[in-house]
Amino acid sequence: MTMIPSTKNSRWFSMMGLLILLSTMQALSQEQRFGTYYQQRKTLFELMPNTKNEIIFLGNSITDGGEWSELFQNRHVKNRGISGDITEGVLYRLEEVTESKPAKVFILIGVNDLARGISNDTVYANICRIASLIFEQSPKTTVYIQSILPVNPDFGKFTGHCSKTEDILWINKQLAQWCKHKPAEFIDLFLHFKNTTNNHMNPSFTNDGLHLTGKGYLHWANIIRPYL
Repeated sequence: MTMIPSTKNSRWFSMMGLLILLSTMQALSQEQRFGTYYQQRKTLFELMPNTKNEIIFLGNSITDGGEWSELFQNRHVKNRGISGDITEGVLYRLEEVTESKPAKVFILIGVNDLARGISNDTVYANICRIASLIFEQSPKTTVYIQSILPVNPDFGKFTGHCSKTEDILWINKQLAQWCKHKPAEFIDLFLHFKNTTNNHMNPSFTNDGLHLTGKGYLHWANIIRPYL
């Protein structure tokens, strides 16, 4: 005997189908908004096997550019940087980071947000949200929030980024205070990378005012080596 679905059941299935479609469209919209390189890296990270005692470097192009496992000669170190990423992009892909229950996560993010006109307090709140979600999803993970690095406008490049020194200083100050009351440790990279005469990036460590040269990465590695 053929069963004729009730009007109520038909409406329920239609509603469920609509919700699934909307969820899929929203996910695709998010992926497209973050860009093709973001998708390339995110999908690669998701296919990589989880391992024990991972030490994850999480951030944007500045993190992406580091050969971290070689710098530290440590097979547990994983690079989860995506060039061009913003705090919202990190939040969107954070589940891949926490599902392995990493031993440590080093966060550095925010300067691309500022270049896009995202407000100081939003950047600060999102970084705190990233750390809080790591605490929640992987309670045994040690979280390090690294300060946003200084920038240098003298190179005449990345003007949207390199005009944000005051914003960077404000966010770093707020993050340092937040970490005093949370189970996260603040690492002041800004202090180690700035000029002695002003708050710009020391030109010894950059060739464009934003990104690091090899000397810059070696300097960074030496600063955080004690935390590994």
